[in-house]
Amino acid sequence: MLSVERFDIAGRTVWIGVIHAEKIQGITFSLEREQFERNLDRLTGFLRKRGVDVGTERGRSDYPSLVRDVIVGNVSNAEILPELSFEGVTPFERRVYEWLTKNVKRGSVITYGGLAGAIGTSPRAIGGAMRRNPYPIVVPCHRVVAHDGIGYYTPRLDEKVFLLEIEGVEGWTSSKRT
Repeated sequence: MLSVERFDIAGRTVWIGVIHAEKIQGITFSLEREQFERNLDRLTGFLRKRGVDVGTERGRSDYPSLVRDVIVGNVSNAEILPELSFEGVTPFERRVYEWLTKNVKRGSVITYGGLAGAIGTSPRAIGGAMRRNPYPIVVPCHRVVAHDGIGYYTPRLDEKVFLLEIEGVEGWTSSKRT
């Protein structure tokens, strides 16, 4: 099932979509409706490619509101972790996502290299896992930055800046070098 809602957060319209069955299979969001639809297509394609049985029939659930509550800081990322199905992710990706979610709290960031050191892998492997993250916001890939700037973000850098600014991490958002 797919649940979609539009919210006003910090003066911006934010579209949030959550694909779910018994648990959350994937999350997408955007600051623009057209980009949201592209993100949704990308997410469903990714999940299907990974063998996840994705239902896209629209229905109501509390999941989009729960994701919004994570964005605005009413609920911690780690509190939502048990709601994620982890279907279609590799054991490595799951280890990275769980460590990041439990250890890098709202208002802080970690570099790709710092996360790589904590996990025992390379910054490039961390970048790949972040790019494939099917649970953005809950698994806070936006908190992973380059050593010399904000780094990358799939699909759009302005969404990473938006999330970091809401969390009060403005020191990194002034540097858009990628």
